[in-house]
Amino acid sequence: MQTLSSWRKAFSSGSGTLWLAGAAIALLHLAVNGQYGFHRDELLSFDNARHLAWGYVVYPPLTALLAHIELAIFGTSLSGFRFFPAITQGIILVLTGLIARELGGGREAQLVAGTAVAIGGACLYSGSSLSYTTFDYLWWVVVACFVARLLRTQDDRWWIAVGAAIGLGMLTKYTMGFLVLGVAGGMLLTSQRQSLKSGWFWCGVALALLLMLPNVIWQAEHEFVSFAYMKSIHTRDIGRGWTDYFLLNQLWKTTNVVTVPLWGAGLWFLFGTRDGERYRMLGWMYVFAGVALFAARGRDYYLAPAYPMLLAAGAVWGERWVSSLSERGARIARRVTWRSMLVSGCITAALTMPIAPLGSTWWHIADGANGNFNMEVGWPEVAATVAGIRNALPAGDRARLGILAGDEGGTGALNLYGRSYGLPTAISGMNSNWMRGYGNPPPETVIALEMGREFLDRSFASCVWAGRLTNSYGIVNSTIGGYNDVYVCRHLLEPWPEFWKHFRYYG
Repeated sequence: MQTLSSWRKAFSSGSGTLWLAGAAIALLHLAVNGQYGFHRDELLSFDNARHLAWGYVVYPPLTALLAHIELAIFGTSLSGFRFFPAITQGIILVLTGLIARELGGGREAQLVAGTAVAIGGACLYSGSSLSYTTFDYLWWVVVACFVARLLRTQDDRWWIAVGAAIGLGMLTKYTMGFLVLGVAGGMLLTSQRQSLKSGWFWCGVALALLLMLPNVIWQAEHEFVSFAYMKSIHTRDIGRGWTDYFLLNQLWKTTNVVTVPLWGAGLWFLFGTRDGERYRMLGWMYVFAGVALFAARGRDYYLAPAYPMLLAAGAVWGERWVSSLSERGARIARRVTWRSMLVSGCITAALTMPIAPLGSTWWHIADGANGNFNMEVGWPEVAATVAGIRNALPAGDRARLGILAGDEGGTGALNLYGRSYGLPTAISGMNSNWMRGYGNPPPETVIALEMGREFLDRSFASCVWAGRLTNSYGIVNSTIGGYNDVYVCRHLLEPWPEFWKHFRYYG
């Protein structure tokens, strides 16, 4: 009877329903995640998962570690590789609802907040692909949840939890530093600056630094290579216009467009109401992170993880506003809220989740909207094409054969699917692959792909066209782009160590 009473209490307070909603969104992702194929970035993580280290050129170590665990449990199953991202989305929904509860929200506010986050394009897509952005989103929400609990209870021991979440976030993606700036700014501009006198706060700082230390040491040992990578990628993003319209894109790209009034109400609750004054630090966390990313010309989606705390605050304000309406007015407000989120959520899911039949008109519309689905097509064919070229080579060429790939996507695909064909491990000069070298002994003949003919002619005495990368759907994989031709190249014009020294690049 006591157990039944506890369950009833949990559901009446909203937490039980919240957990059910989180489980439902996780199961939804798990149900559809076996579609298409591995994304280019997942293939990058697949390779890194097989070479565990305290750091990588593209990101810190945690994403590769989680991918390694998934490979150990599920093998190379596509759905298995996306298991943690799916579970993560359910957790994010629950945590957002819990933030609303910390801010004084009841059952309805918790469910509205969680649902508003779950229907955002960033969340819906992140649950369908293993990427460091998926887990980065999680740690931002965890930090916000712990800060909200700290602000409600005024128990400085929560700084330990905040420090742990920040440390794990910095082991996931370095943009966590922008949230750290927000936490620091929010403290200094509110009464929470009193925590500077607390030993618990400094213990939290120490814990965060301790968790980060192995990666910092790795970066020092590798000449802080990730900064060179980030500089290169940032220059590329600006050149391609990917950092333009940062503020405008916050209205439709980082959250679901129908939830803009909700997170706008969250800003009003935190900065414009007496009830929100206690939690104003959360508002400043968003403002400082947003201004810093805007000033640094970051990508618009970098700020996406900052919205759950605003959506939670907006849901709390909305719940109180609805309670002040007449019974009829409250009923209409609830109906409009839930119906708009349902319709918009379904539309967003249709454009961001892997549910459209591959190659259909719907699929092409969705790929045009999110720009990612095409990068999940054609990778098994890459390995099959290279294997066919290898099989046609004379025995002498096959004895000291190397496969030289221009992109980490092709490298990962060859190392994933090439095993069944007996292909050698692919080598590449991109990012962390460059650190893994060119093999011992070095190859004498290479099958080169995803690379320009001019570069190959400058580097080898002989390069012969040998095939073309295609797929049965006729879909252009934007990772491969115009580099569809595959060549067989012989006799490198300089020693491999000298060639490799200048072959490093980022992407």
